[in-house]
Amino acid sequence: MKLFALGDPHLSFDKDGNEYKPMGIFGDSWQNHGEKIRMYWCSIISEEDVVLLPGDISWAMTLEEFAPDLAFLAELPGRKIISKGNHDLWWDSLSKIRKILPESFDVLQNNCFVFGDTAVCGTRGWMCPETAEDGTPIFSDSHDEKIFQRELGRLKLSLESVPQTVQHKIVMLHYPPVNGKLEKSAMVELMQQYHVETCLYGHLHSYAMHNSLNGEYWGIQFHLVSADYLGFMPKLICEL
Repeated sequence: MKLFALGDPHLSFDKDGNEYKPMGIFGDSWQNHGEKIRMYWCSIISEEDVVLLPGDISWAMTLEEFAPDLAFLAELPGRKIISKGNHDLWWDSLSKIRKILPESFDVLQNNCFVFGDTAVCGTRGWMCPETAEDGTPIFSDSHDEKIFQRELGRLKLSLESVPQTVQHKIVMLHYPPVNGKLEKSAMVELMQQYHVETCLYGHLHSYAMHNSLNGEYWGIQFHLVSADYLGFMPKLICEL
């Protein structure tokens, strides 16, 4: 069994299979990106594998509008674990989401999923604060600080749900766990506290992808997995 990740697919299929929000306006690489995802996904992923989808899954505004995008993903092999991104406006209560999900899907929110000796945890995350000269975190406003602290609490709940027998922890976020200066945040500190080995995230596109956290920092291996950054090929994170 292998664990892959692919963030920010930004699907927008209607009931006839047409894209109501063609992503080609964001660059040539996005032309027919749904077919690229299907082709690459099916070339490397089997039914026994797990694919993490850390947010911005669909442009849909409601669960009904999300149905064609869900059907597209459901046809692809493997077990899918989804979490929320900032553009997932279709995201409703967990009970409503779980009612419409096919058997091959799971939702990550305040919980974890265990595969052998490895647990997958996570939350959406939020914009991280800048750091003053004295090391004090500075948020742009109190609203951002409130959301960041809420997401930090959700990540802690997820990490605390991991059984003590589990040896390895992977965190999936939508937002990067650092600011634009790539400074260490409370998100990173929490992951260190719980001995997280791997963190994957999306959200970044265009020029922002070139200023991202990739590789080992603070004892954690970081992966940017935005679909366009990966060329729409799901990234192998580990073998389970």
